[in-house]
Amino acid sequence: MHVVFLDTKTVGDVPNLNRFEKYGQVTYYETTQPEQTSERTKNADIIISNKVVLDKAVIEGAPNLKLICIAATGTNNVDKEAAEKRGIPVKNVMDYSTQSVAQGTFAMLLHLLVDMPYFDHYVKSGGYSKTDIFTHFGNGFWELAGKRFGIVGLGNIGRQVAKIADAFGCEVVYYSTSGQNNQQPYQRLELDEFLRTCDVISIHAPLNEQTTNFINYVRLQRMKKSAILINVGRGGIVNEADLARALDEGLIAKAGIDVFTKEPICPDNPLLHVRHKERLLLTPHVTWASIEARTLLIEKVGQNIDEFLKNGN
Repeated sequence: MHVVFLDTKTVGDVPNLNRFEKYGQVTYYETTQPEQTSERTKNADIIISNKVVLDKAVIEGAPNLKLICIAATGTNNVDKEAAEKRGIPVKNVMDYSTQSVAQGTFAMLLHLLVDMPYFDHYVKSGGYSKTDIFTHFGNGFWELAGKRFGIVGLGNIGRQVAKIADAFGCEVVYYSTSGQNNQQPYQRLELDEFLRTCDVISIHAPLNEQTTNFINYVRLQRMKKSAILINVGRGGIVNEADLARALDEGLIAKAGIDVFTKEPICPDNPLLHVRHKERLLLTPHVTWASIEARTLLIEKVGQNIDEFLKNGN
C-alpha cells in the first residue's frame, strides 16, 4: 500500500504523523504545487491532502487509487464526481478543532476587549512607576458579564463558545442563517434584533449561499457602535472591504478576523489598510491549530483509513 501525503506543512509538527506508516510505504511532501500533483500521486493507493486540489485529471491519472483522505472538514478541493465515477471514497474529518477554535475565539475577544499589551507596555515603559495613584485608567474596558453575546453558526464550535460565554455571565442568543436551527437552549433572534442588540457577534458558520457576504456594510450599520465582531468561521462571510470601511467610520468598535476570502491574505486586502489599526485584530487562520487539535486531526484521518481497509468504504 502506497500512501502519499501531499501537504504535511498544513498540519505542522505533530507527534503522530508516522501513524500512516503501518499501512506500507508513505511519501511525505511538505507542499505540492498544482503542476506537481499528478506526478506525485500517479502510483498512490491512498492520497492524503489538506488543501491540494485533486481534480479529474489527477484522479484519472492514478490507476491504483483506492481512497482520498482530506485532512480537513471541507472537501471542495476534490472533484467528487470524478472520484465517485471510479468508486473512490472521499473521507474528510469532523469535530477535531472545537476546543481550539472556542479557546481562540475568546483569546481574540479578550485581546480586543482588554488590550493587555497596552497595560504591559505601560508598566514596562516606566509609565506606571511615575504615576501618583496605584492604578491606571488610560484604556478603559467593559465586562462581558451581563452583555448580549450573539452567535452565528450554532454547531459544535458555536455551542462550545456559547457555554464559555454563559460562564462569563453573558446573555447568549443566536441567529440561524438557514432558519431551521430551532432546537437550542438559547434564544433565537430575527436578524434585525440580533444585529441591533448584540454586544458581541461571533461567527462560526460554514460558507454557503446563505452566509456569503452575510456581514456587509448595510448590516454593519445596524450594529451597536460599541459592538465587537469576531469571525473564526470562514472567509467570505464578512465582506472585508465593508468591514474596513465600517471600522474607519466607527460604525462598530472593534473586530477580530482569523479567516479571509483568499488565504494567505493578499497584500491589497482592505483589512491590511485600515486607518484605525487598533480597532482590528488579524490572525492567520490559526484558531483551529492547537497541538491537540492537529494531533486529533491526524488520528481521525488514520481512523478513516482503518475503517476503509476494514469495511471497504
